[in-house]
Amino acid sequence: MNRLLFNEPLLAALLAWFIAQAAKLVTELIKTRDFELEIMFASGGMPSSHSSTVVALTTVIGRIEGLDSSMFALALIFATIVMYDATGVRQAVGFQARLLNDYFKGIKHETPILNELVGHTPFQVIVGALLGLVIGLFFPI
Repeated sequence: MNRLLFNEPLLAALLAWFIAQAAKLVTELIKTRDFELEIMFASGGMPSSHSSTVVALTTVIGRIEGLDSSMFALALIFATIVMYDATGVRQAVGFQARLLNDYFKGIKHETPILNELVGHTPFQVIVGALLGLVIGLFFPI
């Protein structure tokens, strides 16, 4: 258990996720003057916590294991897939949810409103990746 608590790649990734999600919470608080804690656990929005998490993880692994290690290669491929998915598949799902919600607006049905904010724009992914890179570079090792 002690090794898990001091796992630096894991801690850096969790810190990056927390900071990205907290930024969304603060931004929403400023915009709406409404404190919605569930934003801390929601997907989508600016910056991409998906990107910040995987880039921080990859960066710390690269710093510890070396850029020529198998672990870094694995983390880099994982990060690339996650960021591609956030801007591709997940963004398309959000777009489809918006279309379906608009279609069923005013029609009596029992289907709950679909979450439209599941994907990211390329800019949100880039900002999240930069946040993760900064955290990964300056996280204590």
